[in-house]
Amino acid sequence: MARGTRKTAVLKLGGVGALAALLFAGGLQLASAGENNRPATTAAAQTVNCPTVRDKLPAVPAAASAQVERELANLDQEIARQNERLARQAVRPEGGPNFIDNAILSPLRSKRVAVLDRIEIAFNRIGAQRPDLDSLATCSLNAPGVPSAVNGGAGQNAGGQNGNAGGQNGNAGGQNGNNGGQNGNAGGQARTVNCPRVALPAVPAAAVGQVQAELATLDKQIADANARLAQLAVRPEGGPAFIDNAILGPLRSKRVAALDRIEIAFNRVGAQRPNLDALATCGLN
Repeated sequence: MARGTRKTAVLKLGGVGALAALLFAGGLQLASAGENNRPATTAAAQTVNCPTVRDKLPAVPAAASAQVERELANLDQEIARQNERLARQAVRPEGGPNFIDNAILSPLRSKRVAVLDRIEIAFNRIGAQRPDLDSLATCSLNAPGVPSAVNGGAGQNAGGQNGNAGGQNGNAGGQNGNNGGQNGNAGGQARTVNCPRVALPAVPAAAVGQVQAELATLDKQIADANARLAQLAVRPEGGPAFIDNAILGPLRSKRVAALDRIEIAFNRVGAQRPNLDALATCGLN
């Protein structure tokens, strides 16, 4: 009986030890999850640094203007798309040291080669001298917080800062605003959206990554809308209310959602929630 009692005691102790080990491991997992759920203190994200194209073009023949405007809008759209990826990369890094080169800059170059070739063909197709734009395909990276140069407005300076309502949002980097202005060299049939610049109070360090990702999302929405408007200049569709119903209305809804996420990013870290509702509605240049 004494031997059986000792055996039972050993088994009980072993069970307690196993339970303690499981609880300890679970505690480590919970602690790890808690660490992962803490707000990121990410610094401002980098943006792509692409050569501007509009200011490198010769005078655009009227017959090629609509096609060229559409392709310039495509270039801006792709810049905005990659800046959005870089902003999210700053919040949730992935890949090794060559990830940005292999997954962002190299594919971006390939897409720009195709777009630039279509611009050259637009000149050539109507008998104008074909410009050589090959050197404008390769992009690098800006320092964190420096906005990308874009092609949207003929009125922008050679440095490529955004046009009428553009500029940069200094607190969290990026260049939220209007990727446009009045269209360029040949009278510009395509219009562009005119969205309010998102001016923010000082962004808490714990909210920078999320805020910057949403500012990049706003830029991408503008670039997408401008690309759609450029397509309409080539192939008009719909009635007089088409732009309001198919472009400006959906754009406002998307901006409401992005602006709300910015407000929540402030609120989540205990900062005063800014009121950005008035910045959702865009007009047309």
